[in-house]
Amino acid sequence: MKGIGFVGFGLSTIVNLGVMQLAAPQIAWADQPLSVVYPPDGQETTAAQIFLIGTAPAQGVVTVNGQPIDRSPAGHFAPSFPLQFGENTFTLRYQDQTLTIRVNRTGAAPANTLTTFLPESLSPAVNVSRLVNEPVCFSAIAPAQAQVTVTLPNQTIPLLPQTAPNDLPPNSAVLTFSNQPIAASNSAITYQGCAIAPQPGNLGAPTFQLTLNGTTQSLPGPGQVTILSPVQLQVVEVTAESGTARSGPSTDYSRLTPLPQGTRASVTGQEGEWLRLDYGGWIRASETQVIPNASPSQTLIRSIRAQPKGDWTEIAFPLQTPVPISVQQGDRTFTLTLYNTTAQTDTILLNDDPVIERLDWQQMAPGQVQYRFNLKSAQQWGYKLRYEGTTLILSLKHPPQLTDRTKPLAGTRILLDPGHGGPEDLGSRGPTGYPEKEVALIVAQLLRDRLEAKGATVLMTREADIDLYPQDRAAMIDQLEPTIAISLHYNALPDDGDAIHTAGIGSFWYNAQAHSLAMFLHHYLVDKLDRPSYGVFWNNLALTRPTVAPSVLLELGFMINPTEFEWIVDPQAQEHLADALADAITAWMQQQTQASSQ
Repeated sequence: MKGIGFVGFGLSTIVNLGVMQLAAPQIAWADQPLSVVYPPDGQETTAAQIFLIGTAPAQGVVTVNGQPIDRSPAGHFAPSFPLQFGENTFTLRYQDQTLTIRVNRTGAAPANTLTTFLPESLSPAVNVSRLVNEPVCFSAIAPAQAQVTVTLPNQTIPLLPQTAPNDLPPNSAVLTFSNQPIAASNSAITYQGCAIAPQPGNLGAPTFQLTLNGTTQSLPGPGQVTILSPVQLQVVEVTAESGTARSGPSTDYSRLTPLPQGTRASVTGQEGEWLRLDYGGWIRASETQVIPNASPSQTLIRSIRAQPKGDWTEIAFPLQTPVPISVQQGDRTFTLTLYNTTAQTDTILLNDDPVIERLDWQQMAPGQVQYRFNLKSAQQWGYKLRYEGTTLILSLKHPPQLTDRTKPLAGTRILLDPGHGGPEDLGSRGPTGYPEKEVALIVAQLLRDRLEAKGATVLMTREADIDLYPQDRAAMIDQLEPTIAISLHYNALPDDGDAIHTAGIGSFWYNAQAHSLAMFLHHYLVDKLDRPSYGVFWNNLALTRPTVAPSVLLELGFMINPTEFEWIVDPQAQEHLADALADAITAWMQQQTQASSQ
Protein backbone atom coordinates (compact mmCIF):
# COMPACT_ATOMS: atom_id res chain seq x y z
CA MET A 1 0.00 0.00 0.00
CA LYS A 2 1.24 3.51 -0.79
CA GLY A 3 1.27 6.41 1.64
CA ILE A 4 1.02 6.32 5.42
CA GLY A 5 -2.14 4.18 5.65
CA PHE A 6 -1.40 0.81 7.23
CA VAL A 7 -0.65 -2.72 6.14
CA GLY A 8 -3.26 -4.39 3.93
CA PHE A 9 -6.13 -2.29 5.16
CA GLY A 10 -6.17 0.11 2.24
CA LEU A 11 -6.31 -2.66 -0.36
CA SER A 12 -8.32 -5.35 1.39
CA THR A 13 -11.50 -6.59 -0.24
CA ILE A 14 -14.86 -5.79 1.32
CA VAL A 15 -16.55 -8.95 2.55
CA ASN A 16 -20.29 -8.35 2.39
CA LEU A 17 -23.67 -9.39 1.15
CA GLY A 18 -23.97 -6.82 -1.65
CA VAL A 19 -22.47 -3.39 -0.88
CA MET A 20 -24.50 -0.42 -2.13
CA GLN A 21 -22.92 2.71 -3.61
CA LEU A 22 -23.77 5.58 -1.25
CA ALA A 23 -24.27 9.22 -2.18
CA ALA A 24 -21.85 11.54 -0.39
CA PRO A 25 -24.31 13.06 2.17
CA GLN A 26 -25.41 9.56 3.17
CA ILE A 27 -21.95 8.01 3.40
CA ALA A 28 -21.94 7.94 7.20
CA TRP A 29 -25.11 5.86 7.46
CA ALA A 30 -25.16 2.10 7.36
CA ASP A 31 -27.89 1.70 4.77
CA GLN A 32 -26.34 -1.53 3.53
CA PRO A 33 -26.20 -5.19 4.54
CA LEU A 34 -23.84 -6.55 7.15
CA SER A 35 -20.30 -6.06 5.82
CA VAL A 36 -16.69 -6.24 7.00
CA VAL A 37 -14.18 -3.95 5.36
CA TYR A 38 -11.20 -5.29 7.27
CA PRO A 39 -9.74 -7.88 7.72
CA PRO A 40 -10.40 -9.91 4.61
CA ASP A 41 -11.15 -13.58 5.08
CA GLY A 42 -7.82 -15.43 5.33
CA GLN A 43 -5.83 -12.47 6.67
CA GLU A 44 -2.41 -13.31 8.12
CA THR A 45 -0.85 -11.20 10.86
CA THR A 46 1.80 -11.40 13.58
CA ALA A 47 -0.22 -9.14 15.90
CA ALA A 48 -1.66 -10.41 19.17
CA GLN A 49 -5.07 -8.91 18.37
CA ILE A 50 -7.08 -7.60 15.45
CA PHE A 51 -10.02 -5.27 14.88
CA LEU A 52 -13.06 -5.97 12.72
CA ILE A 53 -14.09 -2.87 10.76
CA GLY A 54 -17.59 -2.96 9.31
CA THR A 55 -21.21 -1.92 9.37
CA ALA A 56 -24.85 -3.01 9.34
CA PRO A 57 -28.18 -1.16 9.46
CA ALA A 58 -28.38 0.93 12.63
CA GLN A 59 -31.43 -0.85 14.02
CA GLY A 60 -30.78 -4.25 15.54
CA VAL A 61 -27.88 -6.15 17.09
CA VAL A 62 -24.63 -7.41 15.56
CA THR A 63 -22.87 -10.29 17.31
CA VAL A 64 -19.36 -11.71 16.95
CA ASN A 65 -19.09 -15.34 17.99
CA GLY A 66 -22.41 -14.93 19.75
CA GLN A 67 -21.52 -11.81 21.76
CA PRO A 68 -23.17 -8.43 20.99
CA ILE A 69 -20.77 -5.67 19.99
CA ASP A 70 -20.98 -1.90 20.41
CA ARG A 71 -21.85 0.18 17.37
CA SER A 72 -21.96 3.88 16.52
CA PRO A 73 -25.30 5.68 16.13
CA ALA A 74 -25.05 5.15 12.37
CA GLY A 75 -24.47 1.41 12.79
CA HIS A 76 -20.70 1.04 12.39
CA PHE A 77 -18.39 -1.15 14.45
CA ALA A 78 -14.66 -1.73 15.09
CA PRO A 79 -14.19 -4.10 18.05
CA SER A 80 -10.80 -5.67 18.77
CA PHE A 81 -10.29 -9.34 19.63
CA PRO A 82 -7.25 -11.28 20.90
CA LEU A 83 -5.64 -13.77 18.54
CA GLN A 84 -4.28 -17.21 19.31
CA PHE A 85 -1.42 -18.59 17.22
CA GLY A 86 -2.83 -20.33 14.17
CA GLU A 87 -6.31 -19.88 12.73
CA ASN A 88 -8.92 -17.73 14.51
CA THR A 89 -12.54 -17.76 13.34
CA PHE A 90 -14.96 -14.87 13.79
CA THR A 91 -18.63 -15.37 12.94
CA LEU A 92 -20.67 -12.16 12.63
CA ARG A 93 -24.47 -12.15 12.59
CA TYR A 94 -27.07 -9.48 11.98
CA GLN A 95 -30.66 -10.74 11.83
CA ASP A 96 -30.57 -13.44 9.12
CA GLN A 97 -27.20 -12.35 7.70
CA THR A 98 -23.96 -14.18 8.58
CA LEU A 99 -20.30 -13.57 7.77
CA THR A 100 -17.29 -15.71 8.67
CA ILE A 101 -13.80 -14.18 8.85
CA ARG A 102 -10.72 -16.32 9.42
CA VAL A 103 -7.48 -14.73 10.65
CA ASN A 104 -4.20 -16.63 10.92
CA ARG A 105 -1.71 -15.43 13.53
CA THR A 106 1.81 -16.38 12.48
CA GLY A 107 5.25 -16.07 14.05
CA ALA A 108 5.11 -18.44 17.02
CA ALA A 109 8.25 -18.56 19.14
CA PRO A 110 10.71 -21.47 18.73
CA ALA A 111 9.68 -24.63 20.56
CA ASN A 112 11.47 -25.69 23.75
CA THR A 113 12.27 -28.97 22.01
CA LEU A 114 14.82 -27.37 19.67
CA THR A 115 17.63 -29.89 19.03
CA THR A 116 19.63 -28.16 16.30
CA PHE A 117 20.31 -24.68 14.96
CA LEU A 118 17.19 -22.61 14.52
CA PRO A 119 16.66 -22.28 10.75
CA GLU A 120 17.87 -18.98 9.31
CA SER A 121 19.51 -17.93 12.61
CA LEU A 122 23.13 -18.31 11.43
CA SER A 123 24.87 -14.95 11.10
CA PRO A 124 26.36 -13.48 9.02
CA ALA A 125 23.49 -14.43 6.74
CA VAL A 126 25.01 -12.64 3.71
CA ASN A 127 28.51 -12.06 2.35
CA VAL A 128 30.39 -9.63 4.59
CA SER A 129 33.62 -7.64 4.28
CA ARG A 130 35.58 -6.09 7.14
CA LEU A 131 38.93 -4.35 7.52
CA VAL A 132 42.08 -6.05 8.75
CA ASN A 133 42.00 -6.36 12.57
CA GLU A 134 38.34 -5.33 12.69
CA PRO A 135 36.11 -7.76 14.63
CA VAL A 136 33.98 -10.13 12.57
CA CYS A 137 31.13 -11.44 14.70
CA PHE A 138 29.12 -14.65 14.40
CA SER A 139 25.89 -15.77 16.06
CA ALA A 140 23.38 -18.60 16.02
CA ILE A 141 20.31 -19.68 17.94
CA ALA A 142 20.62 -23.19 19.35
CA PRO A 143 19.37 -25.31 22.26
CA ALA A 144 20.43 -24.56 25.81
CA GLN A 145 23.45 -26.57 27.05
CA ALA A 146 24.89 -26.92 23.53
CA GLN A 147 28.53 -26.29 22.64
CA VAL A 148 28.72 -24.08 19.55
CA THR A 149 31.76 -23.10 17.50
CA VAL A 150 32.56 -21.46 14.16
CA THR A 151 35.51 -22.59 12.06
CA LEU A 152 37.40 -20.38 9.62
CA PRO A 153 40.75 -21.16 7.96
CA ASN A 154 43.31 -21.73 10.74
CA GLN A 155 40.90 -20.56 13.44
CA THR A 156 38.06 -21.94 15.55
CA ILE A 157 35.93 -19.43 17.42
CA PRO A 158 33.80 -20.52 20.40
CA LEU A 159 30.29 -19.04 20.42
CA LEU A 160 29.19 -18.48 23.99
CA PRO A 161 25.59 -18.37 25.30
CA GLN A 162 24.34 -14.85 25.86
CA THR A 163 21.81 -13.43 28.25
CA ALA A 164 18.91 -12.73 25.93
CA PRO A 165 18.31 -8.98 25.53
CA ASN A 166 14.81 -7.64 25.39
CA ASP A 167 13.31 -7.39 21.94
CA LEU A 168 12.18 -4.04 20.57
CA PRO A 169 8.83 -3.68 18.81
CA PRO A 170 8.69 -2.19 15.31
CA ASN A 171 8.67 1.58 14.82
CA SER A 172 4.93 1.43 14.10
CA ALA A 173 4.33 0.41 17.73
CA VAL A 174 4.61 4.04 18.82
CA LEU A 175 1.51 4.74 16.72
CA THR A 176 -0.47 2.43 19.00
CA PHE A 177 1.38 3.65 22.13
CA SER A 178 2.76 0.14 22.68
CA ASN A 179 6.50 0.53 22.03
CA GLN A 180 7.77 -0.88 25.32
CA PRO A 181 10.59 -3.47 25.17
CA ILE A 182 9.42 -7.08 24.93
CA ALA A 183 10.85 -9.71 27.23
CA ALA A 184 12.88 -12.22 25.23
CA SER A 185 11.78 -15.83 24.93
CA ASN A 186 13.72 -18.40 26.98
CA SER A 187 12.94 -21.27 24.64
CA ALA A 188 16.29 -21.03 22.82
CA ILE A 189 19.68 -19.45 23.40
CA THR A 190 21.64 -17.01 21.24
CA TYR A 191 25.31 -17.95 20.95
CA GLN A 192 27.79 -15.26 19.90
CA GLY A 193 31.51 -14.79 19.33
CA CYS A 194 33.91 -12.54 17.41
CA ALA A 195 37.36 -12.82 15.86
CA ILE A 196 39.85 -10.62 14.02
CA ALA A 197 41.97 -11.40 10.98
CA PRO A 198 45.45 -9.83 10.73
CA GLN A 199 45.78 -10.39 6.97
CA PRO A 200 43.52 -9.50 4.02
CA GLY A 201 41.93 -12.24 1.96
CA ASN A 202 38.78 -14.26 1.27
CA LEU A 203 38.14 -16.55 4.23
CA GLY A 204 35.20 -18.28 2.57
CA ALA A 205 32.05 -19.47 4.33
CA PRO A 206 32.38 -20.28 8.05
CA THR A 207 31.34 -23.70 9.34
CA PHE A 208 28.97 -23.67 12.33
CA GLN A 209 29.25 -26.70 14.64
CA LEU A 210 26.88 -27.73 17.42
CA THR A 211 27.52 -30.47 19.99
CA LEU A 212 24.66 -31.65 22.21
CA ASN A 213 24.34 -34.88 24.20
CA GLY A 214 27.39 -36.37 22.52
CA THR A 215 26.15 -35.67 18.99
CA THR A 216 27.84 -33.12 16.71
CA GLN A 217 26.20 -31.36 13.78
CA SER A 218 27.84 -29.05 11.23
CA LEU A 219 26.30 -26.47 8.90
CA PRO A 220 27.99 -24.16 6.38
CA GLY A 221 27.32 -20.51 7.03
CA PRO A 222 25.15 -18.75 4.42
CA GLY A 223 27.60 -15.87 3.95
CA GLN A 224 31.28 -15.67 3.05
CA VAL A 225 33.80 -13.50 4.92
CA THR A 226 36.33 -11.25 3.18
CA ILE A 227 39.01 -9.19 4.91
CA LEU A 228 39.89 -5.91 3.18
CA SER A 229 43.32 -4.35 2.94
CA PRO A 230 43.23 -0.74 4.25
CA VAL A 231 45.67 0.31 1.51
CA GLN A 232 43.67 -1.19 -1.37
CA LEU A 233 40.12 -0.01 -0.69
CA GLN A 234 37.63 0.23 -3.52
CA VAL A 235 36.34 3.75 -4.32
CA VAL A 236 32.72 4.21 -5.41
CA GLU A 237 30.76 7.17 -6.77
CA VAL A 238 27.11 7.84 -6.00
CA THR A 239 25.08 7.52 -9.21
CA ALA A 240 21.60 8.07 -7.73
CA GLU A 241 20.33 11.64 -7.86
CA SER A 242 20.13 11.54 -4.08
CA GLY A 243 21.93 8.56 -2.56
CA THR A 244 20.11 7.08 0.44
CA ALA A 245 22.68 6.86 3.24
CA ARG A 246 21.73 4.89 6.36
CA SER A 247 23.12 4.19 9.82
CA GLY A 248 23.37 0.45 9.10
CA PRO A 249 23.20 -2.15 6.33
CA SER A 250 19.46 -2.44 5.70
CA THR A 251 16.32 -0.34 5.33
CA ASP A 252 15.62 -1.04 9.01
CA TYR A 253 18.33 1.48 9.88
CA SER A 254 17.79 5.23 10.09
CA ARG A 255 18.31 7.54 7.15
CA LEU A 256 21.24 9.94 7.23
CA THR A 257 21.70 13.06 5.12
CA PRO A 258 21.34 11.95 1.47
CA LEU A 259 24.56 11.93 -0.54
CA PRO A 260 24.46 14.14 -3.65
CA GLN A 261 25.06 12.51 -7.00
CA GLY A 262 28.80 12.38 -7.71
CA THR A 263 29.90 11.87 -4.09
CA ARG A 264 32.97 9.64 -3.86
CA ALA A 265 34.08 7.54 -0.90
CA SER A 266 36.12 4.45 -0.05
CA VAL A 267 34.35 1.21 0.84
CA THR A 268 35.43 -0.01 4.28
CA GLY A 269 32.95 -2.86 4.66
CA GLN A 270 30.07 -4.68 3.04
CA GLU A 271 27.02 -6.71 4.08
CA GLY A 272 25.17 -8.24 1.16
CA GLU A 273 24.04 -5.41 -1.12
CA TRP A 274 25.05 -2.67 1.35
CA LEU A 275 28.38 -0.83 1.32
CA ARG A 276 29.91 0.89 4.34
CA LEU A 277 31.56 4.13 3.27
CA ASP A 278 34.62 5.59 4.93
CA TYR A 279 32.71 8.38 6.73
CA GLY A 280 30.43 5.82 8.47
CA GLY A 281 27.24 5.76 6.38
CA TRP A 282 25.90 2.73 4.49
CA ILE A 283 24.46 2.82 0.97
CA ARG A 284 23.11 0.24 -1.48
CA ALA A 285 25.68 -0.88 -4.04
CA SER A 286 23.04 -0.33 -6.75
CA GLU A 287 23.16 3.43 -6.05
CA THR A 288 26.88 3.56 -6.76
CA GLN A 289 29.47 2.62 -9.36
CA VAL A 290 33.04 1.51 -8.80
CA ILE A 291 35.77 3.92 -9.96
CA PRO A 292 38.64 1.71 -11.15
CA ASN A 293 42.11 2.49 -9.80
CA ALA A 294 40.84 5.56 -7.92
CA SER A 295 42.73 6.91 -4.93
CA PRO A 296 40.90 7.39 -1.60
CA SER A 297 38.57 10.39 -1.71
CA GLN A 298 40.41 13.22 0.10
CA THR A 299 40.25 16.96 -0.56
CA LEU A 300 41.50 20.36 0.54
CA ILE A 301 39.19 23.35 0.78
CA ARG A 302 40.27 26.98 0.47
CA SER A 303 38.11 30.00 -0.38
CA ILE A 304 34.28 29.90 -0.16
CA ARG A 305 31.77 32.22 -1.87
CA ALA A 306 28.11 33.00 -1.14
CA GLN A 307 25.80 34.94 -3.47
CA PRO A 308 22.03 35.46 -3.88
CA LYS A 309 20.41 33.72 -6.83
CA GLY A 310 16.70 34.41 -7.22
CA ASP A 311 14.85 33.22 -4.09
CA TRP A 312 17.93 31.38 -2.83
CA THR A 313 21.40 32.08 -1.49
CA GLU A 314 24.00 29.76 -3.05
CA ILE A 315 27.20 28.93 -1.19
CA ALA A 316 29.92 27.32 -3.30
CA PHE A 317 32.54 25.05 -1.71
CA PRO A 318 35.25 24.35 -4.34
CA LEU A 319 36.76 20.89 -3.68
CA GLN A 320 39.29 18.65 -5.38
CA THR A 321 36.86 15.70 -5.35
CA PRO A 322 33.22 15.30 -4.23
CA VAL A 323 33.21 14.01 -0.63
CA PRO A 324 30.47 12.78 1.72
CA ILE A 325 28.51 15.39 3.68
CA SER A 326 25.94 15.65 6.46
CA VAL A 327 23.49 18.35 7.57
CA GLN A 328 22.08 19.30 10.95
CA GLN A 329 19.44 22.00 11.36
CA GLY A 330 19.04 23.73 14.70
CA ASP A 331 17.47 26.84 16.19
CA ARG A 332 18.83 29.65 14.00
CA THR A 333 21.65 27.40 12.78
CA PHE A 334 22.36 25.27 9.73
CA THR A 335 25.42 23.05 10.08
CA LEU A 336 27.12 21.41 7.11
CA THR A 337 29.90 18.87 7.70
CA LEU A 338 32.35 17.81 4.98
CA TYR A 339 34.18 14.51 5.50
CA ASN A 340 37.58 13.51 4.14
CA THR A 341 38.31 17.25 3.98
CA THR A 342 41.16 19.41 5.30
CA ALA A 343 40.85 23.18 5.47
CA GLN A 344 43.37 25.63 4.00
CA THR A 345 40.83 28.45 4.21
CA ASP A 346 41.82 32.08 4.64
CA THR A 347 39.06 33.90 2.73
CA ILE A 348 35.24 33.62 2.60
CA LEU A 349 32.99 35.97 0.61
CA LEU A 350 29.66 36.54 2.40
CA ASN A 351 27.89 39.88 1.99
CA ASP A 352 24.77 40.94 3.92
CA ASP A 353 22.30 38.18 3.09
CA PRO A 354 18.52 37.64 3.44
CA VAL A 355 19.10 34.37 5.31
CA ILE A 356 22.62 34.21 6.78
CA GLU A 357 23.76 36.38 9.68
CA ARG A 358 27.27 34.91 9.90
CA LEU A 359 29.25 31.83 8.83
CA ASP A 360 31.62 30.15 11.28
CA TRP A 361 33.78 27.16 10.47
CA GLN A 362 36.07 24.75 12.28
CA GLN A 363 38.30 21.76 11.56
CA MET A 364 36.50 19.45 14.00
CA ALA A 365 38.84 16.49 13.57
CA PRO A 366 41.34 15.24 11.00
CA GLY A 367 39.41 14.97 7.74
CA GLN A 368 36.25 16.65 9.09
CA VAL A 369 35.39 20.32 8.52
CA GLN A 370 32.20 21.86 9.90
CA TYR A 371 30.46 25.01 8.63
CA ARG A 372 27.95 26.61 10.97
CA PHE A 373 25.57 29.12 9.39
CA ASN A 374 24.06 31.45 11.98
CA LEU A 375 20.70 32.48 10.54
CA LYS A 376 18.62 35.64 10.81
CA SER A 377 15.44 33.75 11.66
CA ALA A 378 14.55 30.64 13.63
CA GLN A 379 12.32 29.50 10.76
CA GLN A 380 14.18 27.91 7.86
CA TRP A 381 12.42 27.75 4.49
CA GLY A 382 14.34 25.07 2.63
CA TYR A 383 17.71 23.92 1.37
CA LYS A 384 19.27 22.02 -1.55
CA LEU A 385 22.62 20.31 -2.04
CA ARG A 386 24.28 19.30 -5.30
CA TYR A 387 27.67 18.84 -6.88
CA GLU A 388 28.64 20.80 -9.97
CA GLY A 389 31.78 18.95 -11.00
CA THR A 390 33.80 18.87 -7.80
CA THR A 391 32.21 22.02 -6.31
CA LEU A 392 29.56 21.49 -3.64
CA ILE A 393 26.65 23.93 -3.94
CA LEU A 394 24.49 24.56 -0.86
CA SER A 395 21.34 26.63 -1.50
CA LEU A 396 19.35 28.23 1.33
CA LYS A 397 15.87 29.54 0.54
CA HIS A 398 14.89 33.13 1.33
CA PRO A 399 11.79 33.86 3.46
CA PRO A 400 8.62 34.69 1.49
CA GLN A 401 7.51 38.31 1.37
CA LEU A 402 3.88 38.98 2.39
CA THR A 403 2.99 42.58 1.56
CA ASP A 404 -0.69 42.62 0.50
CA ARG A 405 -2.97 43.03 3.54
CA THR A 406 -6.08 42.26 1.49
CA LYS A 407 -4.51 39.06 0.16
CA PRO A 408 -2.47 37.80 3.13
CA LEU A 409 -0.98 34.85 1.21
CA ALA A 410 -0.08 36.73 -1.97
CA GLY A 411 3.46 35.80 -2.98
CA THR A 412 3.26 32.26 -1.56
CA ARG A 413 3.08 28.99 -3.45
CA ILE A 414 1.42 26.24 -1.43
CA LEU A 415 1.51 22.62 -2.55
CA LEU A 416 -1.40 20.41 -1.45
CA ASP A 417 -1.13 16.65 -1.77
CA PRO A 418 -4.44 14.75 -1.45
CA GLY A 419 -3.30 11.34 -0.24
CA HIS A 420 -3.68 8.12 -2.27
CA GLY A 421 -5.78 7.92 -5.45
CA GLY A 422 -6.49 5.67 -8.40
CA PRO A 423 -8.19 2.27 -8.56
CA GLU A 424 -5.41 0.42 -6.69
CA ASP A 425 -4.59 2.89 -3.90
CA LEU A 426 -7.74 3.55 -1.91
CA GLY A 427 -5.97 4.45 1.32
CA SER A 428 -7.68 3.55 4.57
CA ARG A 429 -11.43 2.98 4.48
CA GLY A 430 -14.33 3.66 6.75
CA PRO A 431 -16.75 1.01 8.01
CA THR A 432 -18.93 1.38 4.91
CA GLY A 433 -15.94 0.92 2.59
CA TYR A 434 -15.78 4.63 1.71
CA PRO A 435 -12.11 5.30 0.80
CA GLU A 436 -9.67 7.82 2.20
CA LYS A 437 -8.64 8.89 -1.31
CA GLU A 438 -12.05 10.49 -1.95
CA VAL A 439 -12.42 12.50 1.22
CA ALA A 440 -8.77 13.64 1.03
CA LEU A 441 -9.41 15.08 -2.44
CA ILE A 442 -12.66 16.76 -1.36
CA VAL A 443 -10.99 18.52 1.57
CA ALA A 444 -7.92 19.44 -0.52
CA GLN A 445 -10.14 21.10 -3.12
CA LEU A 446 -12.07 22.99 -0.45
CA LEU A 447 -8.79 24.14 1.09
CA ARG A 448 -7.38 25.10 -2.32
CA ASP A 449 -10.31 27.46 -2.94
CA ARG A 450 -9.84 29.16 0.41
CA LEU A 451 -6.10 29.57 0.01
CA GLU A 452 -6.50 31.02 -3.48
CA ALA A 453 -9.03 33.50 -2.10
CA LYS A 454 -6.31 34.64 0.31
CA GLY A 455 -3.91 35.22 -2.60
CA ALA A 456 -1.86 32.01 -2.58
CA THR A 457 -0.85 30.15 -5.70
CA VAL A 458 -1.94 26.58 -4.98
CA LEU A 459 -0.22 23.59 -6.59
CA MET A 460 -2.04 20.23 -6.43
CA THR A 461 -0.33 16.86 -6.82
CA ARG A 462 -3.64 15.52 -8.12
CA GLU A 463 -6.98 17.06 -9.09
CA ALA A 464 -8.70 13.77 -9.92
CA ASP A 465 -8.75 10.10 -8.94
CA ILE A 466 -5.32 9.24 -10.32
CA ASP A 467 -2.57 7.00 -8.99
CA LEU A 468 0.70 8.57 -7.80
CA TYR A 469 3.48 6.89 -5.89
CA PRO A 470 4.74 8.74 -2.79
CA GLN A 471 8.08 9.22 -4.55
CA ASP A 472 6.27 10.93 -7.47
CA ARG A 473 4.58 13.34 -5.07
CA ALA A 474 7.86 14.08 -3.28
CA ALA A 475 9.53 14.69 -6.65
CA MET A 476 6.84 17.27 -7.45
CA ILE A 477 7.74 19.14 -4.26
CA ASP A 478 11.42 19.12 -5.25
CA GLN A 479 10.63 20.30 -8.78
CA LEU A 480 8.05 22.98 -7.92
CA GLU A 481 9.85 24.35 -4.84
CA PRO A 482 6.71 25.64 -3.07
CA THR A 483 6.77 27.89 -0.02
CA ILE A 484 5.30 25.05 2.03
CA ALA A 485 3.93 21.58 1.23
CA ILE A 486 1.07 19.83 3.02
CA SER A 487 -0.01 16.23 2.43
CA LEU A 488 -3.60 15.51 3.52
CA HIS A 489 -4.53 12.05 4.79
CA TYR A 490 -6.95 10.16 7.03
CA ASN A 491 -5.67 7.52 9.36
CA ALA A 492 -5.82 3.81 10.14
CA LEU A 493 -3.86 1.62 12.57
CA PRO A 494 -1.75 -1.53 12.57
CA ASP A 495 -3.63 -4.71 13.49
CA ASP A 496 -2.82 -4.44 17.20
CA GLY A 497 -4.32 -0.94 17.47
CA ASP A 498 -7.57 -0.02 19.21
CA ALA A 499 -9.83 1.34 16.46
CA ILE A 500 -12.71 2.27 18.78
CA HIS A 501 -10.67 4.28 21.29
CA THR A 502 -8.14 5.89 18.92
CA ALA A 503 -9.22 9.12 17.27
CA GLY A 504 -8.05 12.60 16.47
CA ILE A 505 -5.73 14.73 14.40
CA GLY A 506 -2.10 13.74 13.94
CA SER A 507 0.75 15.77 12.46
CA PHE A 508 4.00 14.39 11.00
CA TRP A 509 7.30 16.13 10.24
CA TYR A 510 10.88 15.05 9.46
CA ASN A 511 13.19 17.98 8.70
CA ALA A 512 13.63 20.51 11.50
CA GLN A 513 12.40 23.33 9.25
CA ALA A 514 8.91 21.71 9.24
CA HIS A 515 8.55 21.30 13.00
CA SER A 516 7.01 24.70 13.69
CA LEU A 517 4.46 24.29 10.88
CA ALA A 518 3.49 20.81 12.04
CA MET A 519 3.03 21.93 15.64
CA PHE A 520 1.09 25.06 14.74
CA LEU A 521 -1.35 23.36 12.37
CA HIS A 522 -1.90 20.50 14.79
CA HIS A 523 -2.75 22.64 17.79
CA TYR A 524 -4.82 25.10 15.75
CA LEU A 525 -7.05 22.35 14.34
CA VAL A 526 -7.42 20.58 17.69
CA ASP A 527 -8.37 23.82 19.46
CA LYS A 528 -10.56 25.47 16.81
CA LEU A 529 -12.44 22.32 15.80
CA ASP A 530 -12.54 20.80 19.30
CA ARG A 531 -11.09 17.55 17.95
CA PRO A 532 -9.06 14.93 19.84
CA SER A 533 -5.27 15.12 19.54
CA TYR A 534 -3.61 11.95 18.28
CA GLY A 535 -0.19 13.60 18.56
CA VAL A 536 2.71 15.21 16.73
CA PHE A 537 5.24 12.71 15.36
CA TRP A 538 8.72 12.94 13.89
CA ASN A 539 8.42 10.39 11.08
CA ASN A 540 10.51 9.34 8.13
CA LEU A 541 7.85 9.54 5.39
CA ALA A 542 8.31 10.21 1.68
CA LEU A 543 6.10 13.32 1.90
CA THR A 544 7.92 14.76 4.92
CA ARG A 545 11.47 14.20 3.62
CA PRO A 546 11.73 16.93 0.92
CA THR A 547 14.17 19.64 2.00
CA VAL A 548 13.28 22.41 -0.46
CA ALA A 549 10.33 23.56 1.69
CA PRO A 550 8.76 22.92 5.10
CA SER A 551 6.80 19.73 4.34
CA VAL A 552 4.28 18.17 6.72
CA LEU A 553 1.77 15.35 6.53
CA LEU A 554 -1.57 15.71 8.34
CA GLU A 555 -3.75 12.79 9.39
CA LEU A 556 -7.08 14.57 9.87
CA GLY A 557 -8.93 11.77 11.64
CA PHE A 558 -9.35 7.99 11.77
CA MET A 559 -11.42 6.43 9.02
CA ILE A 560 -11.64 3.23 11.06
CA ASN A 561 -13.07 4.87 14.17
CA PRO A 562 -16.85 4.35 13.81
CA THR A 563 -17.81 7.69 15.38
CA GLU A 564 -15.03 9.85 13.93
CA PHE A 565 -15.82 8.46 10.48
CA GLU A 566 -19.22 10.15 10.71
CA TRP A 567 -17.49 13.51 11.33
CA ILE A 568 -14.98 12.90 8.53
CA VAL A 569 -17.63 12.44 5.83
CA ASP A 570 -20.02 15.16 7.06
CA PRO A 571 -20.02 17.86 4.31
CA GLN A 572 -20.54 20.67 6.81
CA ALA A 573 -17.67 19.41 8.95
CA GLN A 574 -15.48 19.28 5.85
CA GLU A 575 -16.23 22.95 5.17
CA HIS A 576 -15.32 23.87 8.74
CA LEU A 577 -12.12 21.84 8.50
CA ALA A 578 -11.09 23.61 5.29
CA ASP A 579 -11.82 26.99 6.90
CA ALA A 580 -9.69 26.13 9.93
CA LEU A 581 -6.82 24.79 7.83
CA ALA A 582 -6.75 27.90 5.64
CA ASP A 583 -6.83 30.18 8.67
CA ALA A 584 -4.09 28.14 10.39
CA ILE A 585 -1.80 28.29 7.36
CA THR A 586 -2.35 32.04 7.05
CA ALA A 587 -1.69 32.68 10.74
CA TRP A 588 1.50 30.61 10.69
CA MET A 589 2.80 32.27 7.52
CA GLN A 590 2.17 35.74 8.96
CA GLN A 591 3.80 34.81 12.25
CA GLN A 592 6.93 33.40 10.64
CA THR A 593 7.41 36.07 7.99
CA GLN A 594 7.02 38.83 10.58
CA ALA A 595 9.67 37.14 12.71
CA SER A 596 11.96 36.85 9.68
CA SER A 597 11.69 40.58 8.94
CA GLN A 598 12.59 41.70 12.47
